[in-house]
Order: sequence, then structure tokens, then C-alpha cells
Amino acid sequence: MYGLRTLIGTSVISLIILTTPAAADDGYGLWLRSNIQSVRQVEVSRSGNSPTLMLAEAELRRALPADMPPVMVTTAAAPGIAALRLPFDGLGDEGYLVRSVTLNGRPVVLVAGNSDRGTLYGAFALIRHLATGHSAQAIALRSAPKVKLRVLNHWDNLDGSVERGYAGQSLWDWWTLPDFHDPRYTDYARANASIGINGTVLNNVNAKADSLTAPYIAKAAALADIFRPWGIRVYLSVRFSAPIELGGLKTADPRDPAVAAWWKAKADEIYRAIPDFGGFLVKANSEGQPGPRDYGASHADGANMLAAALRDHGGIVMWRAFVYAETDPEDRAKQAYTEFKPLDGKFADNVLVQVKNGAIDFQPREPFHPLFGAMPRTPLMIEFQITKEYLGFATHLAYLGPLFTEVLDARTGWKPGETVADVVDGEAEHHRLTGMAGVANIGRDRDWSGSTFNQANWYAFGRLAWDPALSAEAIARAWAAQTFGNDPQVIDTVTAMMMGSREAMVDYTGALGLSHLMATGHHYGPGPWVSDLARPEWNPVYYHRADAAGIGFDRTAKGSNAVGQYAEHVAKAFANPATTPESMLLWFHHLPWDRRMASGRSLWEELVTHYDRGVAYVAGMQRQWDMLRPKIDDERWQKTATYLGIQAREARWWRDASLAYWMSVNHRPLPAGVRPPEHDLTWYQARQFPHAPGQAH
Repeated sequence: MYGLRTLIGTSVISLIILTTPAAADDGYGLWLRSNIQSVRQVEVSRSGNSPTLMLAEAELRRALPADMPPVMVTTAAAPGIAALRLPFDGLGDEGYLVRSVTLNGRPVVLVAGNSDRGTLYGAFALIRHLATGHSAQAIALRSAPKVKLRVLNHWDNLDGSVERGYAGQSLWDWWTLPDFHDPRYTDYARANASIGINGTVLNNVNAKADSLTAPYIAKAAALADIFRPWGIRVYLSVRFSAPIELGGLKTADPRDPAVAAWWKAKADEIYRAIPDFGGFLVKANSEGQPGPRDYGASHADGANMLAAALRDHGGIVMWRAFVYAETDPEDRAKQAYTEFKPLDGKFADNVLVQVKNGAIDFQPREPFHPLFGAMPRTPLMIEFQITKEYLGFATHLAYLGPLFTEVLDARTGWKPGETVADVVDGEAEHHRLTGMAGVANIGRDRDWSGSTFNQANWYAFGRLAWDPALSAEAIARAWAAQTFGNDPQVIDTVTAMMMGSREAMVDYTGALGLSHLMATGHHYGPGPWVSDLARPEWNPVYYHRADAAGIGFDRTAKGSNAVGQYAEHVAKAFANPATTPESMLLWFHHLPWDRRMASGRSLWEELVTHYDRGVAYVAGMQRQWDMLRPKIDDERWQKTATYLGIQAREARWWRDASLAYWMSVNHRPLPAGVRPPEHDLTWYQARQFPHAPGQAH
């Protein structure tokens, strides 16, 4: 365990690193760059000596201007605070209050919470408040997280690779842990604390049993010690068959007492090393991973057995609902609901069922998952993907805030006005245990996430996990100000670029509800023609079902009836092409190419228009970014400009390859005046990328 001197020393070193990057600005400082030029520091006092309060004090000293009123860092229980009669009720143990008050006859800005973690979050909230151009006078900030568990899922492998990672090798150097404590581990924890993230799953959901061995538990414990003062707990992904692979048992059947005993002993071992260990994340019976269904048991049987092993320690199980196998050849989108809906109310009270935002797999656009609202007796933890497996890897600018809020704001239809956010934050059913998970986009690249703009997706996830009601645009503006400074032209331009970027990505990769059109395995680039993979649902042709007559997947009662998994009035809307949003049209319907759209164009003409609109938007972002060159440091400007060039080229590739394929199927000409694809279809089909990054292995 780290001592206090070591903790604070490491943090001070980290702060120095973050304020003195290797180049003019290489992106290492994230959104925590200090724009304060004064050599004087604000007066900051502290009541309390916990490592976390000391970190809060250090952050404020680093970031606040000298002309600020004095600042007091404390907790609600500190002497003299109760007499102020401030509204700490309802803040819980992580909420904060930042307020201009008079204390001992002196005006101060009070930064406080019911716990030192709340105070730390308050310190970062004050820094954000001032960095985004707000006044230091008459401050009144008060907030508490609406979601209890705000967790990053790292798909990091023990060999240092990262599945679906596009920012270099894993941040965790498993080889030198637990001995060497890379300062980046502290900087990582600091960045997460600044946006309210309070948990991290260290290893890939496609887990190796080795992660539960004593040497790797010691490595995880070293990270837990570093993260603890920042309010962050560690979790581990576990392999369900570990009792066989590590314990020498002949079965992993969750109903077997010997299996349960093995897991209980393993949990006890982990908690001896990590007293505040968060718990387990489990991927079971999906994509070849072992699970309880291998033994005729249910997902609830498996989750509850693990939950019992963790219960005495206060740990939880996050059990993923991402399941698909050859058990439902009719429609992959239906499988999670089919398997989990009957289990509603059968999970232990320290289990969260972790559900992806959509029913397929983190596509650029999917309708919200039908399980949200359909399992009222079970806490559901939404899972977003921050890394851009299907949205251009690290090189495409695609701000995911609008994707996140589109899902969170969706009406489930199960109760009047109920949204997905209401289900996730517990408002709908008053669940005690709530959570939001994000598949991390973080690696060893100097700028953490592969590009400056990818940092915004990490930032947006944390802000929305704290408060799902925030707007994507407000988050984008705050990120732009914290990242680039308070020049209005920069903030306005950067925000405008970001807000349309995800829609542009949808346009040039597959609009109108099309999905899963990418190439095989690495998921890089277009592959709508792929049809020769072993299982039907691995093939893009399974999802678009294009033929000479039309295009789209019929999920109405005449097709797979996936619409029947939604609440009645939502299902009714999705079942009718006239009431289905055009952005989801081909997700739910197979329609003729000449169907008349709201614009007056045919479906074919509309699809072509979207492809061209997406390409044009990227070109527009290039022009906007060029205008900012005098106002952005050279290193970040140049890398972003280069990546926008890559995105422009690949957007044209997506557009041209897709149109060439659709024309080979529908035998229709392009609308008059539309540029034809640069090459014929066989040229696009012949392109191979065996060494594309992020592949599963």
C-alpha cells in the first residue's frame, strides 16, 4: 500500500508532467491544460488531511487564477461548516457543493462534499466552471451523480495488445507491474476523476484465466493503490471456465458447490490484496466464451453464483447481455432479449445486467436496445463503445456525444415519458444499483486516444455518466474550451465540426438504418458484398438483404418480428414504414428502391444523396480546421489536419465502394450529375488489410 508521502509525491510529479509536455502541445494534457499564466497562486486552504483532499487542493492551486477569492477545501463534517446551513442533503457520498460564502468573517469559495471524493469532484467542477469562461464571483455549483457506477471497460490483453484499440499498446505494462509505477497511471486516474469516472475494468472481456492468478492479482493491486485516492475502484473481467483452467475442477457448472467454493476462495484472495475491489465483469456464452449455458444453467445462475462469492465484500457482478450464437438464425438482433427477458427479477441484488446501447454491436446508428424498459425488476447498466471500432478507428473525427444522447433520450414506451436514461439511472424503478460502462479508447499514444478529437469521446462519456441529461452540444463546447482555450471562434468552429461529425459518418458508411456493412475481422473499410463467412450473421449481406427489388431487413411481423420486442406503441411505430424515422427505416423494413421519401426523392436517390452529403461534410471540416491554423498549436493542428485528410479519402472510398456494390445489385444508374465511383466493384472487393489495428486475437 502506498504511504501518504508517496501518493502526494507521485501526484506532484504527474502535475509537472502534465504542464510541461514534450512538445509545444502534443495532447498529453487532455482537457486539463492550464491556461493560467500568472506566477502567483490562488490562496487555497484545506480542512482535513486525507490523500484525496490533498489532491483536490493541489488541483486548485495548479489551475485557478491568482485573482480568485480564497478557496477552502473541506467536507461537510468539518468544524464550522454545519453552521453555514448549506444544502448537503441529497448529495450522497460523491456529490459536491461549490459556493461563495463568508467563513469566519471572510469571503471564500467553499469546495466541499459529504466525502473527500465529493470534494475532489467539486474541485474539478470549479476548474471546469472557470475554464469555460464563467465568473469567479458569486459561485454556486451543486451536483451529485445520477449513476452510481461510472466505469471504463478496457479491452486490454495481458500481452499488451488492445482489442479494438487504436491508440497504441495497453496503458498497463503488465510485465513491469507491480514493481514499476508508471506516472501515466496517476495521470490516467486524474483525468478520469476530473470527469467523474469512478471505476475501471483492467482487462479484456474476452478474458484469460491468468488474470486471476496471484501474480496478476498483485499487479491489479498496485494499480488499485494508485487509483484509490482519485476515487477509482478496479474491476476484473473473468473467464467463466477459470475453475477448470486454474482450479483443476472438471466442471464450471455454477450449480456445483465445488465451483461456487472455488470462486468464493478466489474472491477472498482478491479482497485480501485489494480491499475495495469493485467486482467482476463477465462475458459468457458469446463469441465462443464459456458460460453457464454450456451446462444447461441460465445466465442468472452464473451471475448469482459469482455475486454470492463477492457479496460479503460488497462487490458486484456486471453480466453482459451481449450474446449471440447459432441459436437464433432468424435475427441476431433478437437474441439478447430472448435470453434475458425471461430472467427479469431472477438476478441477485448485487448484479447488473450490462446491455449494449443497441441490439447488434455499437454500429454508427442503431435503435435503442429493446431490453431497456423491458426488465423492470433488474438493474440494467448501459454499455457504450468509446473506442471507434465501427466509426473510423482513430483517424476519423466522429464525436459520439450525439450518439450517446440519442440513445439515452429515447422513449422506451413501457411507461409514460420513460427514457433509456431513466432506466439506466434508476429513476424508472428506483434501483439502488445503477451503472454506465464505456469501452475505453485509451492506449500508450502520447495523446492517449489516438487523436485530440478522440479525447472528446472519453470526456463526453464521463460527463454523461455523471448526468445523462446533459446535452451533447454543451459537453462539446466545454471540452473545446478546456482543450483549446476560450477563443470564441475556436470554440464555435470546433463545436460545429463535432456536432455534425457522427451524422456524416453515418451518411458515408450507411444511412437510413443500414448497418454492419464493414469489411470482415478488422472492421476497416466497406464490405457490403461479403457473403461467404461460415455463419449467416457474420456477413454484411445478412443485414442489408439488398436485391434487385429493394433493400433492408424486414423486422416487422411479416419478417423476424424484432419490433415485437419493444413496448406496444413503439413497436407499432417501428412496424409501419410511414411512422418509422427515416434514419432507422432500413433497420426495420425491406423497401423498394423507388419508394418515395420525405424529400420527394426515391429511396435510391436518397441513399446516394446521403453518401455525397457525408463526403461533403468531411471536406467542410477540413476547410473549418484550416481557418483555425493561426489559433491552434502546430502539433495538434497538423495531426488533426492529416487525419482529416485520411478521413476525406476514406469517406470517398466508403461512398464509391458502396455505390458500386448497390449498383451491381439494383442495376440502376446514378442520379443525373452524380459522380460515378472511381473504380469498378472488383477493385474495391480485392482490397485486403491483414494487418489493420485492433483485431481480436
